[in-house]
Amino acid sequence: MRTWITAFLLVLVLQHAASAQTAADPERMRATIMQSLPEAVALYREFLALPNDGRHPEHIAALVDWMEPQFQARGFRTQRLPTAVNPTLYAERLVANAERTVLVYLQSDGQPVDPSAWAQPNPYQPVLKRQDDHGDWEIIEWSALEREFDPDWRIFARSAADSKGPMTQFLLAMDLLAGMDAEPNYNLKVIIDTEEELGSPHLAALVEQHRERLAADLLLIFDGPPHASNQPTVSFGARGLLALTLTTFGPKVPQHSGHYGNFVPNPAFDLARILASMKSAEGRVLISGFYDGVAIDANTAAALARVPDDPEQILGSIGVAAPEQVADTLQQALQYPSLNIRGMGSAWIGDQVRTIIPATATAEIDIRLVLESDPDRLAELVRAHIEDLGYTVVDHPPTDAQRAQHERIVQFSARLSYAAFRSEFDSAPGRMARSGMRWLYGEEPILIRTMGGSIPISPFVQTLGIPAASVPTVNIDNNQHSPNENLRLGNFVEGIAIIAAVLSQRP
Repeated sequence: MRTWITAFLLVLVLQHAASAQTAADPERMRATIMQSLPEAVALYREFLALPNDGRHPEHIAALVDWMEPQFQARGFRTQRLPTAVNPTLYAERLVANAERTVLVYLQSDGQPVDPSAWAQPNPYQPVLKRQDDHGDWEIIEWSALEREFDPDWRIFARSAADSKGPMTQFLLAMDLLAGMDAEPNYNLKVIIDTEEELGSPHLAALVEQHRERLAADLLLIFDGPPHASNQPTVSFGARGLLALTLTTFGPKVPQHSGHYGNFVPNPAFDLARILASMKSAEGRVLISGFYDGVAIDANTAAALARVPDDPEQILGSIGVAAPEQVADTLQQALQYPSLNIRGMGSAWIGDQVRTIIPATATAEIDIRLVLESDPDRLAELVRAHIEDLGYTVVDHPPTDAQRAQHERIVQFSARLSYAAFRSEFDSAPGRMARSGMRWLYGEEPILIRTMGGSIPISPFVQTLGIPAASVPTVNIDNNQHSPNENLRLGNFVEGIAIIAAVLSQRP
């Protein structure tokens, strides 16, 4: 490990040197750091080999058993904070007479896996791959790292990027700072979420219960992908998530469409009418008051315009001809709440299709919240919209008496997963992250006002009253949540330097 630390120390020193020297010899820096790359990758591989599906408490128990001594070996005092299901790991390094305290959020659990969808024997057994001449990924031996290095080689495994990669990078960054004799002179607290992929259902209560222990001046999140350009990025907010379920009702049991077609109402058409009424053909939500409270002033518009999005490239890679018309640009669109149908179901399709009038039709909807969104208010707006269409809205399957009394019935439920959060670009975590990035790259990183996705940060921001910023350390095309998740080797190396650079700054 000492050779690894020395190599990274030299890299950071060279990157901090004059820009002419840095630009003149990038290969020398890369060659130096690669001298002991297998030692760092070995730690990463050991971590990746641990199953981490949060639905299986035995996975998380083994995961915490591995993580706890890793933090202790780096000078942290650890404690397991129990919840109703999986324990959360807390680690702290307190410094005598420290003036500031930095809280770091990390995640260790991962999405479930379907081994049949992965192009490797076991998603929890990491493999090293490179692309062949046809662009296909092929497995190569780990020993190849001892002979050569290609930053475009990738490590494939579940949670390679989301989020065991950032976890491992954080541990190695702490080693790097120790080797540089540049350990933080502030209190450093770390919270490791073990239920993020489950929606962090116990996190808000845990933060409230341990608010004194978690008290800090700012929060840094090492998680998530960078901007689509793969350039260094700092994000200052994330949209929240409100989930809705709508179910419409027809006959109590499916009926023969020949016997009762034109007589018994079909709930799938009711559901289709409801959903179609919610959005225009251009993609704007038609529910009255849905966008109220959101405004983009001139300064915000200018900041959003500095994000180097390429709309033609984005649309082309996704495979659609034109965007929805909620706002003029992608970054502006992310500042508004969105309404999305994430799943629909009624009767049977494909090989199972049959000529019936279904009993029910269900739609799962997600609303991405922004800071200006009140989730209770938006849920009520949707409910009122459905009622205005002439439907009776209930929160349970209808009784026989309700079926006899009301022609159109919708069962409606709403569940808040995460609230939105947003901090200012010049907030304490923003200054720390941006300073570290400028030190490392010699220029300002891309600044994202609000990420499109959702992360469970609002309990910290709201309960502890602190600002937050997110520093991505993985490649954008990492297939997170999907089969064949991966981390590019160049980003694995660079992410360690990024975290070390940020943590080396004065908070």
